[in-house]
Amino acid sequence: MSLYQQQLDDKDVSIAQLSVDKTTLEAQVTEREKTIATQLATITEFSSKSKDIQALEQRNRELHNRSDKMKDEVATVKSRIKELQKDLAAERAELAELKKYDPQRLRKNLDASKKKLADKTAAADKLQKSLNQTRADNTQLEQKVKDLEAQLAAADTEQADQTEDDKQAAA
Repeated sequence: MSLYQQQLDDKDVSIAQLSVDKTTLEAQVTEREKTIATQLATITEFSSKSKDIQALEQRNRELHNRSDKMKDEVATVKSRIKELQKDLAAERAELAELKKYDPQRLRKNLDASKKKLADKTAAADKLQKSLNQTRADNTQLEQKVKDLEAQLAAADTEQADQTEDDKQAAA
């Protein structure tokens, strides 16, 4: 029995050693499981951060593309604005030209011109009548002057004749 006993004791020691090894291994496994769980949590965290970073990068790319498109649109709109400003300037010039020929204003000016013309015509008629009257008066006065000159000449001739007659009668 002792032979078996010794084998049994060796086996018990061996079992005890294996139990200690098993406990040590289980502790290591538990420790490694904790490490793996920690690493898994870290990986999961990094993975979610990576997804966030990827989503952020994707969004940045989209925003960059959108900003490029907007820059192109702004350039297009600026050129369109310049064209519209040129068109507006042309329209304003045309409007100014058309305002020169505004029918209401032209009619008003025409009416004012007609009124001025009528006033000037009336004044010219009055002046013409006055001129004709003055000419007639002048003609009459000239005729009177001629008559008076003729009378004076006749009177001078008569006086000269009388003076000669007086001289002849005195002689």
